[in-house]
Amino acid sequence: MEGISILKGKLSRGEFVVTAEIAPPKSASAEDFVARAEEMKGFADAYNVTDNQTAMVRLSSLAGSVMCLRMGMEPIMQMVCRDRNRIAMQSDILGAHALGVRNVLCISGDHQSFGNQPGAKNVFDVDSTQQIMIFRKMTDEGCLWGGDEIMNPPKLCIGAATNPFGTPSKMHMLRTMNKLAAGAEFFQTQAVFDLDRFDEWMEDIRRQGIDKRASVIVGILPLRTVRAARFMMNNVPGTYVPDTVLKRLSSAADSSAEGLRIAAETIEHVSSQKGVAGIHIMPINWYSSVGRLVEMTGLGPSP
Repeated sequence: MEGISILKGKLSRGEFVVTAEIAPPKSASAEDFVARAEEMKGFADAYNVTDNQTAMVRLSSLAGSVMCLRMGMEPIMQMVCRDRNRIAMQSDILGAHALGVRNVLCISGDHQSFGNQPGAKNVFDVDSTQQIMIFRKMTDEGCLWGGDEIMNPPKLCIGAATNPFGTPSKMHMLRTMNKLAAGAEFFQTQAVFDLDRFDEWMEDIRRQGIDKRASVIVGILPLRTVRAARFMMNNVPGTYVPDTVLKRLSSAADSSAEGLRIAAETIEHVSSQKGVAGIHIMPINWYSSVGRLVEMTGLGPSP
């Protein structure tokens, strides 16, 4: 049972972390995934490997996570409830851990109607809160959900997603608290563009004491064009881009450069908030933006 979660160690020491997201390609070639990962290598403490993101069939998150390990990059394997029952979830966790994966992000998954297999049947044997409970039991008690003892149990750092802009807000905060009670150790948020609403949400997070019991890692999404911003609003659940951001992008001579400036300003703002443990950069096929943002803001992985 070699290896521990490097991410967990940094969060437990109170270090400000940078995580970044890699979307595996629709490809059976390792080279295609590695090319994406190489653009971000060295700029983050850990790297999320998405799980059939937006319900699109892609190279698996488990395979991508193992490729990250081979490249010397700490992976966070995302696992959606949409595609697996509890048997498959536990089996994949045992296999991933055996191959060196130590971090998992538990999420529901986008509805299949958003993807390239709209006729597929979703599973949702359990929801993401129950998924956290299952992995917590495997880690803390060394047992499968059904009670069977695990010969060599996994030692996982377990994360969850949360949305500062979800409505109704009270219901979304309750979901976050339920995930915390289930055993989530860190939260990665949806992309933040509206700083005023984010500040209100963080105030509520602190009021509930969530930041004292789990690490809050704030989502950052660099936008290249106003068209991309509008697409995100219309097609990615939980995304809200205020008019001020849309106007800056539409009036800029170089919208990509302006998008990076907006993202850098957002990073500087959220990182100054009490209770924020790190940022999570979601480059959406703009992988070079990760390094540029890290350099612009003076952040980067700690030794």
